[in-house]
Amino acid sequence: MKGTPLINVAAHPAELAKPLIVEAIRSALLEDLGMAGDITTQATLPKSANAVAVMNIREHGVISGIQLAREAFRQIGDDLVFEALVEDGDTVEPGQNIAKISGNARHIMSGERVALNFMCHMSGISSYTQEFVKEVSGTGAKICCTRKTTPGMRAFEKYAVKCGGGSNHRFGLDDAILIKDNHIAVAGSVASAVHAAKAFAGHLTSVEVEVDNLDQLAEALDAGATAVLLDNMAPKTLREAVKLNKGVARLEASGGVNIKSVRKIAESGVEFISTSKITMAAMPLDIGLDIQIDS
Repeated sequence: MKGTPLINVAAHPAELAKPLIVEAIRSALLEDLGMAGDITTQATLPKSANAVAVMNIREHGVISGIQLAREAFRQIGDDLVFEALVEDGDTVEPGQNIAKISGNARHIMSGERVALNFMCHMSGISSYTQEFVKEVSGTGAKICCTRKTTPGMRAFEKYAVKCGGGSNHRFGLDDAILIKDNHIAVAGSVASAVHAAKAFAGHLTSVEVEVDNLDQLAEALDAGATAVLLDNMAPKTLREAVKLNKGVARLEASGGVNIKSVRKIAESGVEFISTSKITMAAMPLDIGLDIQIDS
């Protein structure tokens, strides 16, 4: 109902589909084990040796990828017991143990790198995303990822963004219409592209258009765009765009977004800020695995 105040509701935790996890881990293990398996471990450890391993954090961050680590050890050996000591989305500190794995030592060693690769990469994204989210705290703006992701890793990287408190933009070319500058160049104008998109789209498909200036924004609003991406606009121009919009469309700022600029962009009043930095520039979180032989 018009005039009803918005209610802030905390989002439910994100969840990865089990088949995605199983297939990704299977592929990664096959890549690592090759045709002969872990020959170093086979050469040095007796088949009967058991061990206990702990995954340990070496720096402050946000966890993501526990499910993939669990699956890596499950696939490498049914005998292994994986005990998670944290959950995805938890903030962790240096020296903190986040998981315990016990069972056959050969299996632990052979699954270690795949488990850590996923967790270090995804937790790095979650940790960097949280930095951006903290920078815009109190502004109402949401930090969003883009389609600039590692090929084959999009679902996991976008999940990691959610673990860090960010939001997901479209996952692919098939789940939302985003009219970019090259589409506009071929279509002839912002209005022509938006009208054509609205005629094509189903009633559940959002139509967003990228604009470079306020004149194009006005054209997009007149054409009935659901959302407008304000590309590479300075904070002053973004504030003018928010006034011009008058709450008609959902406004997203993009381009030139980094950890130093994001606060001023958020203070302009835009609803969303999209950046590839949180997926493409995040450093892996330092996580290690230490083994202790059972007595």
